[in-house]
Order: sequence, then structure tokens, then C-alpha cells
Amino acid sequence: MTAEVRPASPPLTERQEARRRRILHATARLACRGGFDAVQMREVAEAAEVALGTLYRYFPSKIHLLVATMQDQLDHLHATLRKRPPSGAAASERVAETLMRAFRALQREPHLADAMVRALTFADRGVSREVDTVSRRTTAIILDATGLEHPTPRQLSVVRVIEHTWHSALITWLSGRASIAQVKVDIETVCRLIDLPDPAAHTEPADPAADAGGGRGGSRAHRRP
Repeated sequence: MTAEVRPASPPLTERQEARRRRILHATARLACRGGFDAVQMREVAEAAEVALGTLYRYFPSKIHLLVATMQDQLDHLHATLRKRPPSGAAASERVAETLMRAFRALQREPHLADAMVRALTFADRGVSREVDTVSRRTTAIILDATGLEHPTPRQLSVVRVIEHTWHSALITWLSGRASIAQVKVDIETVCRLIDLPDPAAHTEPADPAADAGGGRGGSRAHRRP
């Protein structure tokens, strides 16, 4: 069964964007106080001063709402990082510093972090567009930290592995199965992959003369005495 493809939404007017921001702020406040269970659509609508039907037009479900809230949090983080970028000398150091700053921001509001991560975990195909947006925001944050303008396929693969590790580390910390120190070690370890040379970029072309047995690389068995 294929996922339903929704048409792109038209740009929001200034008034609609202001209403959307009120909804996201109300969602974050409720989640900060009581986590995932505290975010109920009716309560969000009342806190944002919008009709319940209006809320559902913007966000079809609680999962949509919380995933959009995470996107909003990442947007704020990205803006902050651009004003005060990481200072490490190596790309791996800058990415690790960036992700730990993101982690500490979530650590300050653990109920909100738990609500957003649970929403990402529960998201089905109907929320794929919003989840993809969150992933793209995370990728952009990591790539900005690396300083890579034209990443290779291997580097993009490494970025995906780093994203997976960061997300997993966040889940294990929220569930009490990892300390902040362990999270830091795991993130620093996976980020070192960025500094490793790309094997494909250093592969030397084969020497036809050597393959034929001539030149310096030729085998003694093919040489005349």
C-alpha cells in the first residue's frame, strides 16, 4: 500500500503564520509542564486562543503538532548556531560541539524533549512529510558545522549515521539508560568518521603496463633472461 501524497500547502499569510506560531508556542508550554500526555488538542486550542477546528486544519493530529514543534525548535537552534558557530579546528570537533549544544538545549526541558521524541517514534506514513523536514533540518545543522559546501555521497552517508546516533543517544538518555557523559562519548566517537579519508577518492587507476607484464610492475616470469 503506497503512502498518500498530499499536495503542497500554499504559503501562509502573515496572520496565519502568527496563528501557527501561537499554536506551536502553546504546544511547547504544555509539553514543558507535563510531557507527551499533557499535549491534548483541546487544551492546545484553548491556550493558543484558536478554535479546535482551526487547530485541526493546521495540524491533523497531536503527532503532527509535536513533530512540527520539534522542527520549530531546530529552526531556533540553527539560527543560534549561525550567530555563534562552533569553534573546533576539525570538522568532527565542530559537529560534536554542535550536537552537544543541541542536546543541552533539550536537556533543559526534558519533558518537551521526551514529547517530541515520542512523537517522532510514533509517527506513521501520514506524518512522513513533517518527519522528513525534521531530518533535513538536522542534516543542514550538521553540514553547516562541517563546513562542507559540496559533500560527497560518503560524507552524506556519514551525516546520516551521525543523525541516527544522536537520535538514539537522545532516546537512551530520556529513558534513563545513558548518562550525559556516555552520550558525549558516543557523539564524539561517531563524529570522528567525518575526518576519515574517503577511500574512493584515493584509489589509483590500474597500470595497464603492469597488468601486461611490462614496465616496472611486470613480473619476472614474463621477462627474458
